[in-house]
Amino acid sequence: MKMMAKILVHVSGSIAAFKAVTVVRMLQRAHHEVRVVMTKSATKLVGPATFTALTHYPVLVDLWEPTLNGDIPHIELADWADYSIVVPASADVIAKIANGIADDAVTTTVLATPTPVMIVPAMNTHMWNQPSTQRNLDQLRRDGRLILSPVHGQLAEGYAGDGRMPEPKVIVHFMDQVMSSQEILKGKHVLIALGGTVAPIDPVRYIGNWSSGKMGWSIAQAALTMGAEVTVIAGRTDIHLEAQKRLMIQRVRTTQEMYEQIEKHFGQCDVLIMAAAVADFKPANVVQQKIKKDPHQTVLNLQLTPTVDILKKMGHRKNHQLVVGFAAETQDVLANAQQKLVNKGADMIVANDVSQTTTGFNADNNKVTILRPQQKPLAWPTATKHEIGQRLMKLIAEQLS
Repeated sequence: MKMMAKILVHVSGSIAAFKAVTVVRMLQRAHHEVRVVMTKSATKLVGPATFTALTHYPVLVDLWEPTLNGDIPHIELADWADYSIVVPASADVIAKIANGIADDAVTTTVLATPTPVMIVPAMNTHMWNQPSTQRNLDQLRRDGRLILSPVHGQLAEGYAGDGRMPEPKVIVHFMDQVMSSQEILKGKHVLIALGGTVAPIDPVRYIGNWSSGKMGWSIAQAALTMGAEVTVIAGRTDIHLEAQKRLMIQRVRTTQEMYEQIEKHFGQCDVLIMAAAVADFKPANVVQQKIKKDPHQTVLNLQLTPTVDILKKMGHRKNHQLVVGFAAETQDVLANAQQKLVNKGADMIVANDVSQTTTGFNADNNKVTILRPQQKPLAWPTATKHEIGQRLMKLIAEQLS
């Protein structure tokens, strides 16, 4: 491993809990500092004294255990960790984490953890294949948790099937890859516009769009996990956005406000990602009082004028910056996206068909094609927005290097 980190190992009540001992030893041999949290079920399989002897730190099992200095143990550990891994992760613990339930030391500490959390499921094949388990795993992926899937092999029940926990060396290699990815954007500043902008008509009405901000937020989270400093310029969104370490959020409403904020930060950024659904037109005149409904009026005419073309302005103003735009189309997707790539002066366009209900606006999944000058289009398969965000930022990191 390339870096020494503080790693919090969470052990839950799966029969594979004994393998967590080897994971801890391998992490220590790589010069990482390790501490351990256990569920009470896990202590029936491996004694806390084993991990205490290995780590030279007490193991957190009981949330109500009194402390000498008055610290809150699960918060102290959550703040301490650079990385956390739940190994093994039982179906029960997976369900609780996915649904925000915090009723033991492991789930409470994970819920309080602001840094990357890796999850290594291990369970019987029938439990693994349950639709509820797969739904919970999908939710964890959408939440930005990193999943190392189990393998097919001999189970404790005496037969082969899916659900067997990978061997410790595979788990540690997975962690190594995650931690290495944290370095690829270190020292870079990523500026991301997300959500939809609105165009006021009067004090109570506006012209808007269906953008949820999910895709842009997934990209922001991916950039963070790769070590970047991230500034988010957020329009109207349907999701909760919260500032974090290395993440600043600036709220805006209109296209003009978004442009002004992007212009303010553009000179200091290395990458601009325009994932926002920007209102292209606005009323020529905003009425200062609410427009009253006239029973004799059958038509309301609005005169619209173009808003500022943010992507085009930044694409032609760029110096060292990489400029990435999105093309949300309902027809002739690739042709329209290719035209946008040329006209806007962008280095990359992410094209997607928003006429589909299962992908695009408001959906948790997306299907995109990446267009770049003088290169063949990259058509990616349908995936979660979290997965696409990770893949897109890796591609951007490659272009930056």
